Amino acid sequence: MKVLIADDELRLRKVVSLHLKKSGFDVFEAGNGQQAVDMAKEISPDVIVLDVMMPEKTGLEACAELKGDELFKDTPVILLTAMAESEDIKKGKEAGADEYLTKPFSPKELIDMIKSRF
Repeated sequence: MKVLIADDELRLRKVVSLHLKKSGFDVFEAGNGQQAVDMAKEISPDVIVLDVMMPEKTGLEACAELKGDELFKDTPVILLTAMAESEDIKKGKEAGADEYLTKPFSPKELIDMIKSRF
């Protein structure tokens, strides 16, 4: 199963990527929202994990763009963010996110969330 993870924080992205790989996922990484959109179109991931606050294109913008594309409308998108207010979660759902995981989080929590989608 291919998982695309996009986060501008390299250290966090590498830690999450390592845990996902150990769990048997094929992991692809992007450093911002625009890269995530471009890479998704290239690799057709099974799950997309997006940080909300990223340069060039936010996770919300990337999510909305991908979910608006016929190719990705059914692809699960998980938003990762430190923003945990109900209004933030509402914006994530409006952008089309399937799940919303707040930082700090454990990689196991993310892995369990991904596995629950399949």
